[in-house]
Amino acid sequence: MTDPTSPLADLAPPIRSFASDNFAGVHPAVLEQIGRADAGHQPAYGDDIHTARCVERFNELFDADVGTRLTFNGTGANILALATLMGHLPGPHHAIVCSSWAHINIDETGAPERLLATKLIDLASDNGKITPDQLREVGHFQGNVHHVQPGIVSITQPTELGALYTPAEIKAICDTAHEMGMLVHIDGARIANATAALGGTREALRSFTIDAGVDVLSFGGTKIGAMGAEAVVFLNPAVAAGSEFLRKQVTQLSSKMRYLAAQFNGLLADDLWIELGANANGMALALHAQVADLPAIELGPAPEANSMYPFLPKEVLEPLQQWSFFWDWDESRNQVRWMAGWDTTRADVDQFVRGIRRLLEQSS
Repeated sequence: MTDPTSPLADLAPPIRSFASDNFAGVHPAVLEQIGRADAGHQPAYGDDIHTARCVERFNELFDADVGTRLTFNGTGANILALATLMGHLPGPHHAIVCSSWAHINIDETGAPERLLATKLIDLASDNGKITPDQLREVGHFQGNVHHVQPGIVSITQPTELGALYTPAEIKAICDTAHEMGMLVHIDGARIANATAALGGTREALRSFTIDAGVDVLSFGGTKIGAMGAEAVVFLNPAVAAGSEFLRKQVTQLSSKMRYLAAQFNGLLADDLWIELGANANGMALALHAQVADLPAIELGPAPEANSMYPFLPKEVLEPLQQWSFFWDWDESRNQVRWMAGWDTTRADVDQFVRGIRRLLEQSS
């Protein structure tokens, strides 16, 4: 609730906040598909017509016979993907290489290490991206009996700091990893935003996933208009074996899977998911452009996807956050995160900027 003495007390906040794309609701097309799936009885555990259609849609999306396993949430998708890859490595002594900013490293409560009984080798990064040279540096672990053996590389696209890997960068990582005997996973919780930013087509998606040599992809739906659905897509069929059993073991097998499938059937139809990712990216760019002339705010470069991490004066940060909530990022430096969602509008951007400008005027 806004402080009645705040300069923003008489100004309505934007309808949609800039806190997180997880705050957004469910797209009407998804709700429509859920309603259709709700009619009558269907076989359980994925043997229904809606899941069959969803699997077809993912095959069409990648123009290949990929292995698709639907899950409830992003952490579950990552665990299933990594667990399956682990099962295709020779022995339980392998580790997962990732960025120090990786969601699996920071924001999954230690799930990979606890559930997979493995070690994460986290590499330092300023923007969440790792490089082939960094992979080669951990190569000295290989063959040394005193060290875990690097077996999987996990990257996030876009990264947890909003940076994008180019298709060439991902291909270079895959080539290096495969030369070293490692497998490659992408955490694509915001894959729609990355695809929209890198060309906005199915060909763009393929260019940095299946064509680049990625073995398995966690394909996000929840942040782009689903009610709660993710997919693990095995782009390399050779490493998909056993995933159907592991999905049950890691508690991601839905009995009424038709409802998960229905959500993707709504998003994948006519590439709605890319359109929604493009809107989120565009609204983040619009917000950046509208406050770029304000010297009191340190914005950094224009966002590559749908998030930015500005530094705000303390006297602006606190009342603005109280008026329209967003998350702190680095409290010691007054850095915050602003993120646009699939449903963010120009009216939301304009209203948020009005609040920022009014607070800056009052504090000057």
